[in-house]
Amino acid sequence: MSGSDLFPAAVFSLPWALFALYAAVLVHRPRRLTPPDPDATGSQVGGSGHRALPVSIVVPARNEARNIETCLESLAALEYPDFEILVVDDRSEDQTAQLARRVPRLNAKAVRVIEGEPLPPGWFGKPWACAQGAREARNELLLFTDADTVHAPDLLSAAVEALDDDEADAVTLVGSQILSSFWERLVQPHFFFSLALRFRDPRQPLPPSRSRDAIANGQYILIRRTTYDQIDGHGAVQGEVVEDLRLAQILVAAGKRLSLREAPGRLRTRMYTSLREIVAGWSKNTATAARQTFGPVLGRVALPLAVVVMAVLWIAPPLILMGTLWLGGPNAWVLWGASVVAMSAILWSAVSWAMGAPFRYGPLYPLGAIVAAFILLRSWIRGSRISWKGRTYVSPPSASSITP
Repeated sequence: MSGSDLFPAAVFSLPWALFALYAAVLVHRPRRLTPPDPDATGSQVGGSGHRALPVSIVVPARNEARNIETCLESLAALEYPDFEILVVDDRSEDQTAQLARRVPRLNAKAVRVIEGEPLPPGWFGKPWACAQGAREARNELLLFTDADTVHAPDLLSAAVEALDDDEADAVTLVGSQILSSFWERLVQPHFFFSLALRFRDPRQPLPPSRSRDAIANGQYILIRRTTYDQIDGHGAVQGEVVEDLRLAQILVAAGKRLSLREAPGRLRTRMYTSLREIVAGWSKNTATAARQTFGPVLGRVALPLAVVVMAVLWIAPPLILMGTLWLGGPNAWVLWGASVVAMSAILWSAVSWAMGAPFRYGPLYPLGAIVAAFILLRSWIRGSRISWKGRTYVSPPSASSITP
């Protein structure tokens, strides 16, 4: 292979090298949630004077028989002096409520199972369940967490300390994803990496002028009751399928301080367990999330543009390389394809490792990209028509401006 082959291959490989450099240098992880002070005693959390404000933990649950006991057992075992757990059974068609009622309260003041009311017009299921839980809550702090989460014993104490340390109105946590199946390990990294590219510097709370760049993780949102009431709580996001993202935007637009922290290993979630669930879950969210984060104009074309970018970056090069090797072609093409595929495999191995999946899934990135591209197109084509957990919704168009 001559030097005349090396130069064009190196030049045309440059975009992939620059992309990897961009991801490595400019994409940041949230600040790590620090463990609570070990000197915590009595009515305080931490030896530095953090007061353990009473917390009401709201768990919206619809058809969560697979997860509810594990979630509630971890919540009931929290090492926090004053908290209650409210499970809102959102008209489940399985044994969710019965299983929830048999979980012992352990360290909790109470574990209450609330029978959800019928869904009112204009509401989506999760915001309605959260609103009902908040209505029944008795405490100064509200924690909204999903039924598929597992909590470390010290997590609530650490989150309350972070709320105080950051002088925040709300704290949201990013935890670890439990990736057990082949498809979870293959596809989930593509979506979380895309989120990291969009929200690339979550280290500091945002000003109101950047409210469209705000994000929260609905798997864990700890918020002061006064703040929640001031923004009309989940009533402000009643018709949103990506209610956590919109809630974050509303909080920041209202001048509230939202802190995003990372708690790997201490907050664990298994969102989906099969390819079918992955397709259904991300199809539900991505089109609406694109409109919310990019605005009404760019948001309408963001998904097809993303598919084109994915095809160019991750799908086309390995296909060109295989075709060139199989059918024959210029050496420069072979060298370009091999170098791009090698760089991409290294990048996706690092992403897989960061997500908790084995390195060996990195070289399978083209297959993951194909599935992710299909999901994006599916979500874009379906648009405002959303099906989830036996219900069908029509999502309203996202507003062009974000107001509290």
